[in-house]
Amino acid sequence: MGGFFGVASQEDCVFDLFFGIDYHSHLGTRRGGMAVYGEDGFNRAIHNIENAPFRTKFDKDVHEMKGNYGIGCISDYEPQPLIIRSHHGTYALTTVGKINNIKELTQKMFDKGHAHFQEMSGGEINATELVAAIINQKDNLIEGLSYALEAIDGSMSILLMNHAGIYAARDKYGRTPIVIGRKENSFCVSFENFAYKNLGYADYKELGPGEVIVMTPKNCVTLVNPNEEMKICTFLWIYYGYPASSYEGVNVEKMRYACGEKMAKRDNVKADIVAGVPDSGTAHAVGYANASGIPFSRPFIKYTPTWPRSFMPTIQSKRDLIAKMKLLAVEELIRDKSLLLIDDSIVRGTQLRETTEFLYQSGAKEVHIRPACPPLLYGCKYLNFSRSTSELDLITRRVIERLENGNVTDEVLHEYADPENEKYERMIEEIRKELNFTSLRYNRLDDMLDAVGIDKCKLCTYCWDGKE
Repeated sequence: MGGFFGVASQEDCVFDLFFGIDYHSHLGTRRGGMAVYGEDGFNRAIHNIENAPFRTKFDKDVHEMKGNYGIGCISDYEPQPLIIRSHHGTYALTTVGKINNIKELTQKMFDKGHAHFQEMSGGEINATELVAAIINQKDNLIEGLSYALEAIDGSMSILLMNHAGIYAARDKYGRTPIVIGRKENSFCVSFENFAYKNLGYADYKELGPGEVIVMTPKNCVTLVNPNEEMKICTFLWIYYGYPASSYEGVNVEKMRYACGEKMAKRDNVKADIVAGVPDSGTAHAVGYANASGIPFSRPFIKYTPTWPRSFMPTIQSKRDLIAKMKLLAVEELIRDKSLLLIDDSIVRGTQLRETTEFLYQSGAKEVHIRPACPPLLYGCKYLNFSRSTSELDLITRRVIERLENGNVTDEVLHEYADPENEKYERMIEEIRKELNFTSLRYNRLDDMLDAVGIDKCKLCTYCWDGKE
């Protein structure tokens, strides 16, 4: 995933930029970056933040940088922002998104005479550099930004900074958000709207799908009007979004309460307590407890003083180990109890199986699992949702592959996505047995979308039902 932040101010912007970026640390843990523009031109810093938080790595830079314009990011993939020199002049660029047709676009650039691309340590092309190359195909930046949004298969939201201001372009279908904040003599642009509230900014506007704006200290002007069609990622509310965030006017925490309430209304399990897997399952559990009357409790706690962030190492086996090490049991709240546990989702199932074993070892009598979203049947094509290289990393797909003897088609998958279908029930039971849960019941897609509360046609549900 990833997030970005930018500031255009009549005064030095570095303080606001530094903390605005830091407020996006929940969206990634691999790279952090800042770029500013001022009297001395461009200045940039990029650091690896895998072993230390953004604030620690950039403490020195924030005291040395100066500028009236600034952009920065938290990135789980490529180093950015990049400083680009082109026929448009010099500009800084940062992006959030995923490019599915990266090979085709790269070859197209080579065919047009582009000499080379930087290769990252993983052997992949820096996607932000490719976006710059696409933008540079056009005669001006506005046309270039719109062209990039159209050319990319997947999604891509962009911040571009030059001497004239900060340009922001929200991806074609609005799968990720871009919001503008305003205070006296300053505008800011952000992925998360809560990121600027403590810096004194008030909500100014939310960009629509495909909308392009330019921002200076004095104004924010729309250069390309938004598209009608929207497909914002529903998983922003379920998992990625911070509780204080709102997207399209819907607060994350409030949505999660509603999600839990809807799950409780369809359930009849008898449990002693309701608990959430820290942290993203907690609000769903509060909503479930409020609606069901089963007491909410915290039978295990995440140890955060030295492991404050939700993501950890990039290697999956190490992430699983760290996730296990973070959780501390409160055995007095577990022993001889029937627990109902809510997590945001089940992806591979590894961590939740180990969490369940951990609860049994701590004396739990029963562990009932209630994921807050439907079964994930498709890998996300739009937001780098996980580092999975195969859809068989999903426990649902492994189980379906086994049940169907390898004959898995889109038609078959649609049957497994239907909670009224017998095949759906078989899949759930196989997952329950494999992960050793007392019972397993997923949230329904229709209930989850109702909990969001905006038009269903504006929400992306691809990872659950394969519909684009």
